[in-house]
Amino acid sequence: MAAYTEAWNASEEILVRMARAVPSVAWGYPAGVSIADLVPSDMKTMVHSHWNKFPPVNPMWHYLLGMVYIILGTVSIAGNSLVISLFTKTKELRTPANMFVVNLAFSDLCMMITQFPMFVYNCFNGGMWLFGPFLCELYAATGAVFGLCSICTLACIAFDRYNLIVKGMSGPKMTSKRATILIAFCWAYAIGWSLPPFFGWGRYIPEGILDSCSFDYLTRDSSTKSFGLCLFFFDYVTPLSIIVFAYFHIVRAIFEHEKILREQAKKMNVTSLRSNADQNAQSAEIRIAKVALINISLWVAMWTPYATIVLQGLLGNQENITPLVSILPALIAKSASIYNPVIYAISHPRYRVALQQKLPWFCIHEEEKKPISDTDSAKTEASSS
Repeated sequence: MAAYTEAWNASEEILVRMARAVPSVAWGYPAGVSIADLVPSDMKTMVHSHWNKFPPVNPMWHYLLGMVYIILGTVSIAGNSLVISLFTKTKELRTPANMFVVNLAFSDLCMMITQFPMFVYNCFNGGMWLFGPFLCELYAATGAVFGLCSICTLACIAFDRYNLIVKGMSGPKMTSKRATILIAFCWAYAIGWSLPPFFGWGRYIPEGILDSCSFDYLTRDSSTKSFGLCLFFFDYVTPLSIIVFAYFHIVRAIFEHEKILREQAKKMNVTSLRSNADQNAQSAEIRIAKVALINISLWVAMWTPYATIVLQGLLGNQENITPLVSILPALIAKSASIYNPVIYAISHPRYRVALQQKLPWFCIHEEEKKPISDTDSAKTEASSS
C-alpha cells in the first residue's frame, strides 16, 4: 500500500507540472484565459472558482480521452451484455449467487451507457460540457447510482463467498429470495446516496477539464463537506472494509483447511483425503474466490486514486488538484466497468463452458464437468472440515 501511494503521489506531481508548465497561449488561447472561461454561459454559475486558477489544457487531451473512452465504452457494453445474456439464458448459471454477477454486469453496463456517449461528444466538440445544467446533474447522479451499486454488489459477492467457504453449512443459505433482497438493497442504497444534492445537501458540478460532472468536493461549507465525507466513509470505506474482512477470512480458512488435510493425509500415509468429486468442488470454490479477489483488488486500485482526490479536496491542499489530476482518476474509476466481465465472468468455470458452447469462435477451452451447485459446494466444505 505504501508503494502504491508513493507511485500515485509521483504521478500526481507529474500531472501538476504538465498542467502548469505551458501557458494557455501555446494552445491558441488568449493570454490569461482560464479553463473556466471556456464553458458555455449557462454553465458558468455551476463551475467552481477553483478552476479559474488554471489555463486550458492541451486540446490533445480531449481527443485522446475521447478515443480511449470510445474503446472502453464499446468493450464494456459488449462484454457486460454478453455476461447478462449468457447468465440469464444458461440454466446451469441461473443460481442465487450468480444473480449478483448479473446485477454487477447490468450496473456496469448502465454506467457506460449513461456516461461515455455524452463525455465523448464533449471531447470532440470543444472539450466543455455542452448539455446544460440539468443534464450535468443527471449525468453525475447516474454515475453515482451505478458506481455505488457496483461496489455494493461486490460487497454482496464477498459476503456470499464468505458464507459459503468460511461458514459452510452453518451459514445462512443464499436463496433466490435472499439474493433479490440484497440486490434491491444495493439499488436503494445507491439511489439514496445520489439524491441529496438535488435537495441541498451537497451538489453536482462540472469537474476536471470541465467536460464531465460529479459531486462537489472543493467547496468547504458545512453542507458540501459533510456530504462528501459521508460519501467517502459510507460508500468507499465501509464497503471496502466488508470486502477486506470477508476475503481475509476466506483466504485464512482455505489455508487452514488445506493445512489440516495435509497433516491428516501425512498421518495416514496417503496423498490426499479427497475423492475426485470433492477435489473438483473444492477447486471450483477456490478458483471462484481467487477470481473475485482479483476483481475486487482491481476495483480498489481503480477507485482509490479518485477517493484520494476527493479526500484531498475536502480536507487537504487543493492547490495540487489540477484539471488533469482530477479528471484522470475519475475516468479510471468509471472504466472499472470494463474489467468485471473479463476478470470475473469469463474466469468463472461454468460461464466458460457456456461461452464455449454458444460462442465457440471465442477459442475458450474449458473441460465440461458435472455441475457443482452452491449447495453441493457448501456441503463439500462442511464435510471436509
